[in-house]
Amino acid sequence: MLPGGISLTELLIILAIILLLFGASRLPEAGRALGEGIRNFKKALSGETETVKEIKAEDVKEEKKEEAKV
Repeated sequence: MLPGGISLTELLIILAIILLLFGASRLPEAGRALGEGIRNFKKALSGETETVKEIKAEDVKEEKKEEAKV
């Protein structure tokens, strides 16, 4: 039993369902988006903010990197 009252079997079933729903190619994108959301939330709580222009510039850079990979 893992912390939180979920067993290993239940965790594997949940992960398999997520894999079926999103597909292997979209999981990294979903994880990246989730990580960015958590990071932005933590920054907002600590009082650190970025300007909208900086955020947009970072998004453009990331999109270009992803396009270059494809």
